[in-house]
Amino acid sequence: MKKLNILLFLSLCLLFSSCDAIAGIFKAGAVVGIIAVIIVIAIVIWIISMFRGKN
Repeated sequence: MKKLNILLFLSLCLLFSSCDAIAGIFKAGAVVGIIAVIIVIAIVIWIISMFRGKN
């Protein structure tokens, strides 16, 4: 019975296109995360350069 449930679940995942939508959401989330990290690093570098420029 347990193997039947797993087989049914796998076949449903393959048949529905919602799996593609979820994959797209995760890809978009990764790209947004990378851009956010780059922006935060740029802001930190800018703030450090402002403090170094005053000396």
